[in-house]
Amino acid sequence: MTGAPASLALRGGVIAAGHGTRLKADGYRVSKPMTPVGGRPLIGHALDRFRTVGIRQATVLVNEESDDCRRWLSDHCQDLDLDLIVRTTPSSYASFARVAARLAGARAIITTVDAVMPAGVFEQFVESAARLPDDAIVLGLTAHVDDDNPLWTTIDEGGRVLGLGGDKGSHVTAGLYWIPEQRIAAPAAGFDRLRDCLRWLVDEGRPVYGVVLPEVFDIDRARDIEAAERSGFRRSPENAGA
Repeated sequence: MTGAPASLALRGGVIAAGHGTRLKADGYRVSKPMTPVGGRPLIGHALDRFRTVGIRQATVLVNEESDDCRRWLSDHCQDLDLDLIVRTTPSSYASFARVAARLAGARAIITTVDAVMPAGVFEQFVESAARLPDDAIVLGLTAHVDDDNPLWTTIDEGGRVLGLGGDKGSHVTAGLYWIPEQRIAAPAAGFDRLRDCLRWLVDEGRPVYGVVLPEVFDIDRARDIEAAERSGFRRSPENAGA
C-alpha cells in the first residue's frame, strides 16, 4: 500500500500530551514524544506511519513542557501540513476532543504517541477501517496486554464492538482511532476520560468497530522500549531520510 485509497481524504492526529512519568522514573529525561525507540523518537514513528498511507495534513497535541518536541517538529516536518497545538490538557478525553475538532471535515485517524507498531500493521488498520460503514468509529485492538489499566473489548464476528470495560474481554484497545467525517456530538457535560466516551458510544448503539492488529507496543516504561526493540523494531528503510 503506497497511500490511502483514492476515495479517501484522510487527516491524521497525534495525541502527545502525556508527561511520561513512568519513563522519567526509568531514567529518560526527554519529553514523552521524544522518547527514542529503535533510534527514532515516538513522535517520528507516529508521523512516519501517516506518511506511509499518504496522510500529509496532521494535527499534533503536545503539552506545554515539551519544548524539545516542538523544536524537533519544526526541524523534521517540512513535508507535512502540520497543525501544532501546545496545551496541557486535563484528561484523555479533552485531548482527544481537541484534536478531533481540528480534524473536522474529513475522515481522520488519531493515534496516541506511545502506540508503536510497524508501518505494515498501520496500513492494515487503514485498509480494514476503510471497508467498514461510512459512519463507523473504528478502534485498533490488540491481544498483547501490557498496561496497568487496559480497556478491554468484546467484538462479534464482524468486528462490531459489543462491550467496553470491565476486567476481561477478547482484546484491549491499542491507542488507534478512526473517526468518520460526520462526527457524533457528545453530551454537553463531556467525559472525564476517553474510555468513558467510547463506552457511551457503544452503549448508545453507535457503530463502533474494532480491527485486531498483530503487533502493537504501548510505550510507558523502559521495558516496553526494550520489548519493541527486541522484536526487531528499527527505523524502516522508507523512513531513513526523514
